[in-house]
Amino acid sequence: MGPKQIEKPSSVKRPERDADLRLISRVRGGDRQAFDELYRLYRVRLERFLGNLVRQPQIAEEVLDDTLLVVWERAAGFKGESKLSTWIFAIAYRKAMKALRRHDAPVDDPNAENRASEEDSPEQAFGRTRLHELLRDAIAELSPEHRGVVELTYFNDLSYREIAEIMGCPVDTVKTRMFYARRHLKRRLDGELPDWI
Repeated sequence: MGPKQIEKPSSVKRPERDADLRLISRVRGGDRQAFDELYRLYRVRLERFLGNLVRQPQIAEEVLDDTLLVVWERAAGFKGESKLSTWIFAIAYRKAMKALRRHDAPVDDPNAENRASEEDSPEQAFGRTRLHELLRDAIAELSPEHRGVVELTYFNDLSYREIAEIMGCPVDTVKTRMFYARRHLKRRLDGELPDWI
């Protein structure tokens, strides 16, 4: 008997990745029920990401629709070289950047601070309320590219490599953007938050 194989970290989420691959395969075949499942699976995460990135509810909704339309029409374009979520978020990011270039007048969403994430439990939402209030204004001052890195890192738990794929830039660019975003947030919040920034 040989030495026991150590499970690689990437295999921890293997069932989730396999389920995603089966789902996108069904979407590729024109299965509307599979697309509905995919929509329900990603809608909340995409709404949150796009809402924070674009900061204009009407445009965020338009970008969400455009993103999911691309997923439906171009499901065959997903080759499985990355996670399905990385592919979908990359489409959303590119669509959001195009939309921001088209509509360059910023409009704040007055209801953004009152909108609770559907992913958080009531206890988590309560514990994060103060953090969200402090971060909201500071993050709003960042460029869309810097906001995107912060959003994808902290609120979508993606790695720098995945973020680089989504944003279509080198990993070092993502790291640099995060460095400047953290520096801005530390300076802006002046010790109001723990050292995780």
